[in-house]
Amino acid sequence: MRVCGKRIRELREERGYSLQELAQKASVSVSYLSEIERGAKGPSLKTLQKISKALNYPQEQLLETGGERGIVLGEKLRILRERAGRDLSSLAEAAGISVSYLSEIERGHVYPAISTLKKIAAALEIPLSSLISSGGSLGHKLRQIREEQGLTQAELAKAAGVSAGLIGQIEHGKVQPSLKTLEKIGRVLDVSPCYFIADDAGLEEILSQMSPELRQLLLEPQVQSVLRLICNCSEAELRFILNFIQLYKRSH
Repeated sequence: MRVCGKRIRELREERGYSLQELAQKASVSVSYLSEIERGAKGPSLKTLQKISKALNYPQEQLLETGGERGIVLGEKLRILRERAGRDLSSLAEAAGISVSYLSEIERGHVYPAISTLKKIAAALEIPLSSLISSGGSLGHKLRQIREEQGLTQAELAKAAGVSAGLIGQIEHGKVQPSLKTLEKIGRVLDVSPCYFIADDAGLEEILSQMSPELRQLLLEPQVQSVLRLICNCSEAELRFILNFIQLYKRSH
């Protein structure tokens, strides 16, 4: 199982946690957590679950998105299946596929057709985007607005303080950038980070990145109204809200 240590570090920093604080919350040693973030060590599934819970972030979203897509998909599918309390047989029957084929998918030996993935997602009662990367929509928006402003990938990357390679990967849907990265890019392009993640992706896409408990809470109509207001905030207003949230989490 390949875990994205960089993503864990970004999430930790976004939440205002030090290495020591997150290590304590996840009941792991500071040195071990540091090695995970640097990619020097890969945690066990049990450790990943602890880190995921401490960050309040879906563990399948902490898997490395690069490399062989079949392996990544298989790891996500196994985690989601176990979270739903389903064994291979019951899920295969619900999805209308053989147990052996489902097992091959989970082991990364095969990559199924989208139609098969839709059946599996429906059987698990999750959006298809939970199984496959949804970076294409965000990447398309980024490329479109960059080209409208006459910027090359290199020029945008330099102005935003990120690598040109990262801009290219985002535009091709190969990576999901952190909110901090979207803020940097948004400042250069003079758009809110919500522009990239809220319109075409839809509320369901955003919710799929969150824990089941948060997802349930955010489905309430009153909370959705607040989210829509946030997406209409200016960059300064959104930054104030984010800073307030970070301050509140540190104080608790």
